[in-house]
Amino acid sequence: MRIHISNLHSNMLESDLQRLFSSYGEVEDVELVRDKLNNRSHGRAYVKMPVSGQAELAVSGLNGMVLQGKKIAVEQVMYDPVPHSSWSHTRDM
Repeated sequence: MRIHISNLHSNMLESDLQRLFSSYGEVEDVELVRDKLNNRSHGRAYVKMPVSGQAELAVSGLNGMVLQGKKIAVEQVMYDPVPHSSWSHTRDM
């Protein structure tokens, strides 16, 4: 299950999220969304947990938590769009 986390502090690291979510179970992947030009955090991330029950516990346990002074929002990703990098852009001429 993919989980979306928003309103993260700009100092948050992938390793911080890995530790936080690992307390609920196995974490397969952590992706902190960063600006491609300056590598600064956008304040959101995605965590992938392969065991649905563990992921659901993480969502319910962490949603609304104050982390580094900010109240975070944690929710299951219901729709997983095609990654932007694989979108094809065409233009009619």
